[in-house]
Amino acid sequence: MTGRSAISAQHRALLTERLLACLGKDNIVLDVESQRPWECDALPLYRDLPLLVALPATVAQVKTVLQVCHEFDVPVVARGAGTGVTAGSMPHPEGVLLSLSRLDRILDIDPLARTARVETGVSNLAISAAAAQYGLYYAPDPSSQIACSIGGNVAANSGGVHCLKYGLTTHNLLAIKALTVEGEELALGSAGLDSPGYDLMALMTGSEGLLAVVTEVTVKLLPVPQAAKLVLAGFDSVRAASDAVGAIIAAGIIPAGLEMLDRLTIQAVEDYVNAGYPRDAEAVLLCELDGTEEEVAEHTATVSALLGELGASTLHVARDEAERALLWKGRKAAFPAVGRLAPDYYCMDGTIPRAQLAHVLEQIALLSKEYALPVANVFHAGDGNLHPLILFDAGNPEEIRKAEAFGARILTLSVEVGGSITGEHGVGLEKIRQMPAQFGEAELLLFEEIKAAFDPALNLNPGKGIPILKRCQEYRALPARHRHD
Repeated sequence: MTGRSAISAQHRALLTERLLACLGKDNIVLDVESQRPWECDALPLYRDLPLLVALPATVAQVKTVLQVCHEFDVPVVARGAGTGVTAGSMPHPEGVLLSLSRLDRILDIDPLARTARVETGVSNLAISAAAAQYGLYYAPDPSSQIACSIGGNVAANSGGVHCLKYGLTTHNLLAIKALTVEGEELALGSAGLDSPGYDLMALMTGSEGLLAVVTEVTVKLLPVPQAAKLVLAGFDSVRAASDAVGAIIAAGIIPAGLEMLDRLTIQAVEDYVNAGYPRDAEAVLLCELDGTEEEVAEHTATVSALLGELGASTLHVARDEAERALLWKGRKAAFPAVGRLAPDYYCMDGTIPRAQLAHVLEQIALLSKEYALPVANVFHAGDGNLHPLILFDAGNPEEIRKAEAFGARILTLSVEVGGSITGEHGVGLEKIRQMPAQFGEAELLLFEEIKAAFDPALNLNPGKGIPILKRCQEYRALPARHRHD
């Protein structure tokens, strides 16, 4: 692939001239080599180059870019930090890549209302850093929180290790501002608990840039918990660890986080950061309990006793804040740790009912043998959001084919047991072929009609999220075309 489109040279020249006049030459990237950093997200199996990259620094400039692209009938792909893993922000070869990274201002922190109003390019972790002086923080914490943008979190409805108790992005939003494909302003949500009309903010959350371009977000802030304790439990089998997850919830305790790692991941993490996980365990649970001092002490004792009764071979409560941080560092570093085991890994994102954890993990182990590809499991056990990491070599076309087929089987299995093909990563381009496994024709048609209501010409992030092919026939063969250019 050259990454260049079929748009006429004259049409492209006019578009470029207009955008240069609006943004200036320092905010437009035209040459191929300089565009390479934007050719893919964190899933490099799929990549392409746009007509150009636009780097607006203000909302007014974003609005102008959208208006010009609408006038020229050119696709627009909005992009935040590029940390997604579904090719959701991969450029369109006939369109403009709209980078929002320069919209990075924290506009207001209101400690009394416990809210933060920020531009879309602000990183997830920067919100908590700005709120810390008031004893507040932003709860959703994806593993990429040091880099991922809040706009990208809204686009994918991101979660994180503490989503079991505190919810996904959608549960922590109060309002968003966005621009339509024509550049018209939308203000959704409010500071109140309810508002009339359809809940369009919820519709926008998780819409993957298909409906509008988010420019500003108002999020809820929470008080930093008075106390937090982390319980680490090792198990001699994945099934025993899986059964313990449901038992904790059934006991009436909702942990702040409840994470699980299998043996391959444990050993990779220990080699990478020496977090203190038991190397001989088949699976490890990390159970964090937070709240008041009294509540945490009671729940820690209850959970520890319960895990002992359920056959935990190792049981340890973090002695202090430093050890708690180290144990969490191991979990947060699991992806890069596993990345040292093979040239590449393919991260899946199926979500299943908690009661199906043991069954699905056992089936994944069988699939691993069938495809002859190792898999490391690390995931949000409390809400059943799986992240199997399929290890392979992207330099081997046969292994690419097997990794994708393996991943597709995991997603369809997730649906078969009553789950979903995604929990927090979104669909993007990666999972679009699995959408019909979860949704029927009537549901997919409804998605298409919603898309058309916001974007009649299908120019916002075409070919992603939902299987619409009216204006993007070139995407039919994307899995074959966009690898190893």
